[in-house]
Amino acid sequence: MLHCVWRSSSRISQLLIQPNPRPITVVYFTNSLTSETTMSDKKRKATSAAAAKEPSAKQPKLAPAKEEKKAAGWLQSLVQQQRSENNDMKFNKKRLRFISDAVKIKQGLEGVLYWMLRDNRVQDNWALIHAQRLAMKENLPLHVCFCLVVPKSQLSTLRHFSFMLKGLEEVAKECKHLGIQFHLLHGAPGEVLPGFVSDRSFGAVVTDFYPLREPQQWLKDVKKRLPKEIPLIQVDAHNIVPCWEASPKLEYAARTIRGKITKVLSDFLTDFPLVEKHPHAATRAAKPVDWDKTLTSLSVDRTVGETEWAKPGTKAGMAMLESFIDVRLKLFDAQRNDPNAPALSQLSPWIRFGHISAQRVALQVQRSGRTAGVSVASFIEELVVRRELTDNFCFYNEKYDSVEGAYEWAQKTLKDHAKDKRPYLYTKEQLEKAKTHDKLWNAAQYQMVSEGKMHGFLRMYWAKKILEWTSSPEEALSIALYLNDRYELDGQDPNGFVGCMWSICGIHDQGWAERPIFGKIRYMNYKGCLRKFNVAQFEKKYCPKNL
Repeated sequence: MLHCVWRSSSRISQLLIQPNPRPITVVYFTNSLTSETTMSDKKRKATSAAAAKEPSAKQPKLAPAKEEKKAAGWLQSLVQQQRSENNDMKFNKKRLRFISDAVKIKQGLEGVLYWMLRDNRVQDNWALIHAQRLAMKENLPLHVCFCLVVPKSQLSTLRHFSFMLKGLEEVAKECKHLGIQFHLLHGAPGEVLPGFVSDRSFGAVVTDFYPLREPQQWLKDVKKRLPKEIPLIQVDAHNIVPCWEASPKLEYAARTIRGKITKVLSDFLTDFPLVEKHPHAATRAAKPVDWDKTLTSLSVDRTVGETEWAKPGTKAGMAMLESFIDVRLKLFDAQRNDPNAPALSQLSPWIRFGHISAQRVALQVQRSGRTAGVSVASFIEELVVRRELTDNFCFYNEKYDSVEGAYEWAQKTLKDHAKDKRPYLYTKEQLEKAKTHDKLWNAAQYQMVSEGKMHGFLRMYWAKKILEWTSSPEEALSIALYLNDRYELDGQDPNGFVGCMWSICGIHDQGWAERPIFGKIRYMNYKGCLRKFNVAQFEKKYCPKNL
């Protein structure tokens, strides 16, 4: 599964792939069953295998295609060519919405600004594509800015801010090469952005979409303080189908949003045009950024350090995508629930920080992963339907990180069993240091602390055990979110919030057989893990002897 998506779907229909689609033919998920549906793994694997192996009665059986050996870096070259070939592609205006009352740029102003928020990349970025086209239409220079905010919190770690800033450094270099001015502003957007816009006489501000509470407040603050005649435009550059186009309301589960997404997917799953050399030079250059000095000066927790396996930036993200297509994609459908198997994309940090586009991932997996069979369909389900469902939840549910944000049945069953006797009770500190009786849980926690990642199947088990070993559902959710957001490189993201809410509060799930502590929330235990994968192998690798 995509590393950031916590659950796997039970069954998925065939993915229709057309050669060199322009735009991509819609991916159909008809006859898909959600993860709430009971179906044995053996039956699911048999169904998938049969679908993959059984040839059509009307078509001759073809000899298996030989895989061509590709030189390292082939994907980057291919993508560059695809962008150049699609430079005349029209921008789908359903990707944007006006936040301001003003919609037209006044004459005599000095540029268009893209306020980069969530999608920290140059290419494959619909917000920057729109900002450039707007600037070119008005014969104006193009500027990009990022507002650096460092909250005083245990969640502000070197792991996260180093990954983010080094990705932005790559963005700044690419902007310079393209004649686009990049500005690093320090402070909350509502405090620094409106004055910056007025000082530079920008005619419009384009920004991207971020459904979490704090970025939503930043957007409101900027709207309130921005000059009324300046258009403020939001473009969803993160989701393939814009969140507000996929659904106008909070969706109950994957099964309720899947059809809505697939119905319009062909309108949005298209190629990207190139962000090109900007023809209009700025009269005032951006202030140079000393990136090393900036990172050194930040007041962040440096005990949570950088990861070795994940290098920041778009180039590194594309390299990880290339290796997934070449090596791991063919294993995805059959082995994605095995924490010992190298079957996952590992792309979630780059998608979370916007260093690569989920839409680009979908395009290339469809085009380049044809030898992977049913793995392509399974992966697209996780990447598109499941991931975009998490944005829907956080955008339309203000209590996305609270037990109060759960469904009524879940709140009731958790309350009914809140005082049930726990077999073990651990403090936040004990859990953080992986000091429990459960070697598998300790190993998963240790991997998260040391590497900044945890396998998706184990994330479910990990969070559900926190519910079982703490004094209340509220405490369990608080601790799970704290640990996830502090240590996971892809933390502080809708996927993480929904993952914890699914595991502890039953979000996007159904009620199950009632039992102590969990009530009707889906249950997972150690014996179930033993049936899924080689638990001893994982424990040996990640559980230090001193624990």
